[in-house]
Amino acid sequence: MDVRQLAAIVAVADHGTFSAAARALYTVQSNVSGHVAKLERELGAPLVDRSNGTLTEEGVRVVERARRVLQEIDDIAADIASLDDDVSGDARIGVIGTTARWMMPQLLGAVAERHPRVHPIVSEGSTTTIVPGVLSGQLNAAIIHLPIDDPELVVEPLFAEDLLLLAPAGHPLAGRDEMSLTELEDTPLLLPPKGAALRRVLDRAAGSVDVTLRAQAEIDGVRLLASLAFDGYGAAIVPATAAPRQVDGRFSRITVPELPRRVVAFARRRRPAPSAATTAVAEVLADVIASHGADQPGVHLGSETFPLQRSS
Repeated sequence: MDVRQLAAIVAVADHGTFSAAARALYTVQSNVSGHVAKLERELGAPLVDRSNGTLTEEGVRVVERARRVLQEIDDIAADIASLDDDVSGDARIGVIGTTARWMMPQLLGAVAERHPRVHPIVSEGSTTTIVPGVLSGQLNAAIIHLPIDDPELVVEPLFAEDLLLLAPAGHPLAGRDEMSLTELEDTPLLLPPKGAALRRVLDRAAGSVDVTLRAQAEIDGVRLLASLAFDGYGAAIVPATAAPRQVDGRFSRITVPELPRRVVAFARRRRPAPSAATTAVAEVLADVIASHGADQPGVHLGSETFPLQRSS
């Protein structure tokens, strides 16, 4: 088993066919086929269904580990190059959309200034779509929101953020400044899907006052959730940074005291250790939040803010 075989099977998984994988690897199809076939013989199992190009169950397992191995190999060279204090290498970071909106311009600028040889590769998504990328090794780390309970992840809270109800003009709730969760029991709301981290937070809060939230539609992605509310489709419970104060007048930002704060965190795999580039980005991220986080509406810094219940 060698690196070329692992790179070949990962390329087939990423590009769908042997010919496309060969183009991505700047080689010929026969080389890719040969590497995959040799790997299959060594492992004693088929890894690719030749009839449709999809991975077998064994192939999926091999690709998951192969990604990690290939990433570790890339990181070796970057870490050695970084021993002279000039950190270099790729840092593949996932980030939830509402946080990306205000954080990424500051973070990317600071990384470029402090570590010009670090190359950030940023993927936006929801927590439910980003976390698997971290676990598989496709992402080095991610900025997500809690709760996340996975023993393979190291999770470091960054800040807490108020949740509020966003109602467009013309909605029955528009014009309210504050309301209770019990008043929302029969109100159709735009909500994250069941199982999503934010939905678990909301359902737990509602359950504490014997309320069941009613979903008008379930949307996986807070930015899309807020966009639909902005377009007048319905009212949505969103983080404060998803509803900047510039919308005041056209929309109502309604305080719901029973809603907890959302905790945003930095997550990475427990093993292997993060690369020098990933560590550098994490350090810059902490500085960016310390410098700019408090300027964002509804964002609270400091470990005392991390308990989820909103302070009175």
